[in-house]
Amino acid sequence: MDWKTLFTTFGLIFLAEMGDKTQLAVLTMTAKTKSPWAVLIGASLALSIVSAIAVVVGGVLTRYVPEAVLHKVVATAFIAIGLWMLFGKD
Repeated sequence: MDWKTLFTTFGLIFLAEMGDKTQLAVLTMTAKTKSPWAVLIGASLALSIVSAIAVVVGGVLTRYVPEAVLHKVVATAFIAIGLWMLFGKD
């Protein structure tokens, strides 16, 4: 087990997810349903499955695409999504 990678990943995801739309959706769903355990389990499963898909896809991609290219593609995608969100709404 690579503990440094584990803790770095935890810290990065923890900080990135704070205050984002997923956290707000979980907060709203908990307030609406009054079922915090069901919301916690559902949200945890969803995030775990999405993360597992990303790990599998990332593992496969790194076999065929150089890391530097992946960094550029991901950075471009983030910028494109940000611009789309900024200018895509009327």
